[in-house]
Amino acid sequence: MRHRNYGGKLGRTSAHRKALLRNLVTALFDHERIETTDAKARELKRVADKMITLGKRGDLHARRQALSVIQSREVTSKVFSDLAERFRTRPGGYTRVLKTRTRPGDDAPLSIVELVESKKAAEKAASKGSGGGKTAKPAAPKQAKQAKQTKPTKAPKPTKTPKPAAKQPAAKAPRKTTQAPRKSGPSA
Repeated sequence: MRHRNYGGKLGRTSAHRKALLRNLVTALFDHERIETTDAKARELKRVADKMITLGKRGDLHARRQALSVIQSREVTSKVFSDLAERFRTRPGGYTRVLKTRTRPGDDAPLSIVELVESKKAAEKAASKGSGGGKTAKPAAPKQAKQAKQTKPTKAPKPTKTPKPAAKQPAAKAPRKTTQAPRKSGPSA
């Protein structure tokens, strides 16, 4: 029984599985969106969320722990500067797994793993927040509102003439069986 044993084996040895997840995490933080199989995506989500949490902590020990998983110093610095600031107010759930398709070669289910707040969305939110308050929307003209409210009337549909009654098929004769009737009595 596998009680309380979370995490899949992914059909690999422990060293191979660790190397695979390290490569996937590094690629995810570098590109911010990758495609992989469903099982790998679920495992990757766990590891990636932990790395972003370490980035939000930001101390030396957290940086060293992240460097033991992430394979590039440039990507690690991105996690501790850019991604940590982007997810500062989010309490968790930094990645999203979207099931997409099946792979043509082996019919394996594939998923896209991406960071929840993309770089473009983060820049848009930052520019919105720096506006210094709410901006009022311009009032729409009354004529446009009235045009939306009045709908054009449809012409009434012409009435259809009733069709003549269809001929009903004749009653079917009982089926004939191809088997010969059974003989009753002793057989000679």
